[in-house]
Amino acid sequence: MSWQHWIRQSHRWLSIVFTLTVLANFAARAMAPGEPSAWISYSPLPPLFLMLFSGLYLFALPYVCKWRSRGPA
Repeated sequence: MSWQHWIRQSHRWLSIVFTLTVLANFAARAMAPGEPSAWISYSPLPPLFLMLFSGLYLFALPYVCKWRSRGPA
């Protein structure tokens, strides 16, 4: 399995984890009286930061491949 495939798959799974943590955050805010604890509020951030890095890589990948295929100037 290539790195591109592995990063693309992990980006997809991270998006599912991120969506579930955001939904859990909304549910905790709706059901709990008062303010929920900090770990519930900040739980979407780790998958979001990982998705930032993998998304930037996936965004730049076609441009880098095109730049490399041009060859030396």
